[in-house]
Amino acid sequence: MENNKAVVVFSGGQDSTTCLFWALERFDEVEAVTFHYNQRHEEEVEVAKAITDRLNVNHRVLDMSLLSQLSPNALTHKEMDVEEGKDGSLPSTFVPGRNLLFLSFAGIVAQQTGSKHIITGVCETDFSGYPDCRDVFIKSLNVTLNLSMDESFVIHTPLMWLDKAETWQLADELKAFEFVRDHTLTCYHGVIGSGCGECPACKLRNQGLRKYLQQCEGADIR
Repeated sequence: MENNKAVVVFSGGQDSTTCLFWALERFDEVEAVTFHYNQRHEEEVEVAKAITDRLNVNHRVLDMSLLSQLSPNALTHKEMDVEEGKDGSLPSTFVPGRNLLFLSFAGIVAQQTGSKHIITGVCETDFSGYPDCRDVFIKSLNVTLNLSMDESFVIHTPLMWLDKAETWQLADELKAFEFVRDHTLTCYHGVIGSGCGECPACKLRNQGLRKYLQQCEGADIR
C-alpha cells in the first residue's frame, strides 16, 4: 500500500508505546490518539501526552467518558477492586466495547487525516482473556471499518502473537527498551515505570521483563 501515514491507538503503556516506536520506524507520518474514558487514574492521559511530546509525535485526546456510564468495571469505577477472572469469568478490569469503540474512532481519525494504517497493541498471547483483544475480532472489525467508510484501512497488531518477554525484546530491537521501562504507565494504580508490583498488569509486565533479562543473560546479549 503506497499510503505511508498511520494512526496509533495510544495509552502511554508498555504495549502501545512499543507499538508507537514500531510505527515510527515504518511510517513517514504517525499520529497518536488517546481516549479519555474516566479511567481509574488520570495519570494515563498525562503520561501519553508526555511521551508524545518527547517523541515529537502529533497527539490528540478524545473524550470517551460515556464508557464509564455504561457498565461497572474496575477501570472506570475506583470503588471496585481490581480482580482477576476466576472460573472462566472476565477480570473486573474488562470494559465492554472499549476496543470496538476505540478502533472505530481511530478509523474516523485515520479517514480525516488521510491515513490508511491503524496500529493497536492488543495481544491474545499474554492477556487477561479480554474478547476484544483477539485476532479474530481485529480481523472482523477491519472488514467492518472498511465497509462502513468505503476505505481500505489496515489494522496492524505487532504484539498479537508475542508474550510479554517477546514484547520487551521488540522494544529492545527498536532501541526503546530503557524508554519503555522508565517512562510508560501500565500499573492499574497509576505508578509509572515498574509500577506497584502487585496489580495484575504489573505482575504480567514484570514477569515478562524478568524472563527477557534472564534470556539476555543466558545469551550474553545485554
